[in-house]
Order: sequence, then structure tokens, then C-alpha cells
Amino acid sequence: MNNFLKYRSLKTGCLLSSLSIAVLLSACSSFGKGVTEALLEKTEKEDTRLCQVWGKPFAGIGASLAKSKGKTKMLFVHGVGDHIPGYTTEFLEKLAKDLNLNVRSESQKNIQLAAPLVPGKKLGNLRVTHLLNEQNGKELTFYELTWSEITRHEKELLAFDNSGEYEFRRAKINGMLKKFSNDTGPDPIIYLGKSREAILASFGQSFCWMASRDWEDLPESGEHTCWGLDDSAIDHIANDDYVVISHSLGSRIVIDGMQRIAHLLANTEKYEDPKRGVVVTKKTIEAFQHKHIPIFMLSNQLPMLQLGRELPEVAGQYADYCDPKGAHYDKRMVSETSLIAFSDPNDLLSYGIPPGYSDKYLDSRLCANITNVNINIAKVMDAFGLSDLANPMEAHVGYDQDDRVIAMIANGIGNENTSPLVKQRCEFTKTVK
Repeated sequence: MNNFLKYRSLKTGCLLSSLSIAVLLSACSSFGKGVTEALLEKTEKEDTRLCQVWGKPFAGIGASLAKSKGKTKMLFVHGVGDHIPGYTTEFLEKLAKDLNLNVRSESQKNIQLAAPLVPGKKLGNLRVTHLLNEQNGKELTFYELTWSEITRHEKELLAFDNSGEYEFRRAKINGMLKKFSNDTGPDPIIYLGKSREAILASFGQSFCWMASRDWEDLPESGEHTCWGLDDSAIDHIANDDYVVISHSLGSRIVIDGMQRIAHLLANTEKYEDPKRGVVVTKKTIEAFQHKHIPIFMLSNQLPMLQLGRELPEVAGQYADYCDPKGAHYDKRMVSETSLIAFSDPNDLLSYGIPPGYSDKYLDSRLCANITNVNINIAKVMDAFGLSDLANPMEAHVGYDQDDRVIAMIANGIGNENTSPLVKQRCEFTKTVK
């Protein structure tokens, strides 16, 4: 939510913080000014935000950066709200610091995405950055997908509501919230309509570029189409490590996009290009079937965004597809997909993933396992039990700036490389089936 992050830093944070403090001061007025100020000072100094993790241990990406063969590649997919390329800059800088990647490419590569299945449609921008440590050979190629170009035109229908003709009639805080609502609220609705295929094609193209090329082989700029994962990409698919990070609606897009790829890999004959012939080969499919892909879902919304939707093409058959002794083991898409779902209890728009969800609502060919991270992103202020406040907007948009979240993405939890910060601040409970 690039625009909202700007509002938050310049206006939103000040307005909402002032509102929260005003309520807190009002509730505590009977205790006297000195007691209230002491309480607020204590709240600022003590960081008691919870961090509880339930599920399988995961390694993070740090362990694979110094691969002797293959590269580590990360794709970030944003959620609701209008974004422009570069929205991940703060996150990427924090992650690079945690991973000790102290050298980066002088400039980024920007690919304007296009896809044969949605001809003539602009699909947004893929911004690619290369990070490395020259001393130890660690490196990371980071792919930032910006798909807002697809929905921006449709949201212009609400521009009149933000115009001077209406804006001056609202209280300032309400006006700010209305702008935020007009920017973010339409995206899930638009995604359910005719733009869904274009957004999924945008994700598919981004994944294809990540899977088929190294940094030095990518186009510098301009509009390009990734034509498929044929035998020329075999070495990349077999040896590279892929990581996906998503935020809010982005998690739905990623899961739908992965299920779409699973369908394409299972029906390659239907999607042959008339000029280029087969674009996905048997060797490619077999290489994918040995991959483990972690997906870090920030402000996870999968349960809410599943409401009213059709079930996946293949569901309830985990053992058949993911157990080596299963009847359809040779038809899986990957060996394992790890979903690490981050949610703040005070984020009104995020949810943990309940037991049984993956078996019913996720394509069995993804071989998914789930780890839930219940984490306070926004600070909670408690005034002797009379006030219990947390900024819900901060709780929704602050994941990719939180040091604990970034430390878990970098070095995981429940392993020997787990960050001291995570060991100190997060409680981990391993779960088994």
C-alpha cells in the first residue's frame, strides 16, 4: 500500500496517534496528569508485543544464499492499494542488513510485463534488484511485482469522491480514512471480476522470469514476455531456490497463481504456443516436482478471501499427491509448499489459518504445510485496564518493517541459525500431524 504508507508517515501516523493518546488521556484523567504521563512513558519504553509461532520449523532464506550450485530468488507481491515500483525499498534494505548483503546492483531492471494468454493487456512492472556479499559469495536476486496498473483505471470511478467538491465536507480524520478506503477497498472486488485473469497472468509472468533467468540474463527494461519453462531453464529450476512474500490480497493472488501454474503444468498440451510449440516440457515438470517453495504471507487474508469462492481443482487428496507411496505422487506440482502466515490480532483484516484449511481449500498438488505466526505489529497501550488500544491500520501495514518478521524471513525459527532477537522475543511451538 504505497500511497497509504506515505499518508501514514506524514499524516496518518500523527492523526491516529493523536487520537489514541487523546482517548487514553481521557480515560486516565481521574488518575492525574503525572500518573498518565508516567504510564505513557512506560508504554513507549517497554516492548511487550507478543510473538507466538505454531507449526513446522522453517529455515528462512539465509541458509541457502551461499549455494555452490544455483541461486536464491525472492518474489514480493503487494496487496490492496495503489503501489508504484520501489514500494519494497525499506523492507529490502532491512532484509539485506539481516543477511549481511552489503553490495547491491547500481540500478534495477524494470520489465513491463506482457502475457500471451491476455494479449494487448499491460500487466504491471517487475523490478529486479541484485544483492550480494563479495567476501563470502552470498547473493540474492529480488523481484518486486507491481500489478496496480491493472486496477488503477477501474478505481478512477471513485475519483470524484476524493475531489474538492466532496472532501471539504468531511472531518479531517474521516477524510483521510475515506481516501484510504477508496484506494484499498475496490481491489478485492475488482480481483473477483474480469481483471482477475490479468492479475494472475502478471504473477505467472513474474514467476516465469524468476524461474527461467539469472540476473545477468534479464532484460534491462522495456515490455517483454516470458515464453515458458522449456528445457533451456532446466538448470535454473533444478538448482535455484524460490521464495515468495505476499501482503494481504497478495496472498490470495499468490495461492491462486500457484494453483493456476499447477493446472498449466498438468495440461501443457492445451497451452502450446502455435508459433513456438511446447513451452513446458516433461523435464521441466519433473524438476518442479523436487522443489520446496516457502511463501511468507504478511497480514494473511486467505480465510476471508476464500468466502464465496469455488474449491480448488484438486482438493482433499494430500496423501495421494504428496506421500511418496500415493497414487498420484508423480502428478504433484512441487514436493512441498510452506505457508508461513503472519497475522496481528489487532489487524482487522488478517487471519490465522485454521486446522483443516489446507486439505479443503488448497490444491493438493501444492503439498502445502502451514505455520501460523501470531504477532503484535502495532503496540498495545494498556491504562490500568481502562484503555486497551492498538492502531489497527499500523497493525495491517507494518509487517514488512517489523524487525522480528524480517528476522524470521532471514533465518527462520526452530533451527540453529534462528536470530537471537527471535529466540528472545518469540515463542515457538512445534506441531505434528
